[in-house]
Amino acid sequence: MSLPRIFCLVSSSDDLALLPRLAEAGVDGFQVRDKHATTRELVELTRIVQAATVPLGATVVVDDRLDVALATEAHGVHLGADDLPVDLATGVAPHLLVGSTCRDRSAVDRAAAAGATYAGFGPVFDTTSKAGLPAALGPEGVAAASGVLPLVAIGGITPERVARVLAAGAHGIAVLGAIWREPDPVRAAKELVRELG
Repeated sequence: MSLPRIFCLVSSSDDLALLPRLAEAGVDGFQVRDKHATTRELVELTRIVQAATVPLGATVVVDDRLDVALATEAHGVHLGADDLPVDLATGVAPHLLVGSTCRDRSAVDRAAAAGATYAGFGPVFDTTSKAGLPAALGPEGVAAASGVLPLVAIGGITPERVARVLAAGAHGIAVLGAIWREPDPVRAAKELVRELG
């Protein structure tokens, strides 16, 4: 399974009716992330995202919850620092894509040693999509961490910034506001995909 170039983060508050159009626009990855959902709600959301995008060739991963990823037969799971350790996830589910949130080169090294498929690296730029994040790492942070695992850059990514993170060594990007907070999310997605080349 190939690693997506662009992950669109999805919660139950987003316009789920747009998911097929986003996939048709070239968004090849969707990360189900809803911090306030119950387990049942997260399962249902994952199934909605899968039904809307997988037939169009997209990859779906679940944020934080290996159990939900396995129960829904998602393609993967993305794990943060306080979630299940990467080596346990890869041991239980070696067939899944396993992403690991990383903030520096040493974290990427640890994730690689634990068997992660990719590192979600950021925040690269300042973002208001998530509270409590450290200072922006910048493209120079991406460059310093590249070469170990494929890096998926996250945090303040806009179409104008895509070329900079790719030039710094990122494999791809993960976005939330750059799609969902735009007046026309589908057009915004097309712009991001175009910048990815």
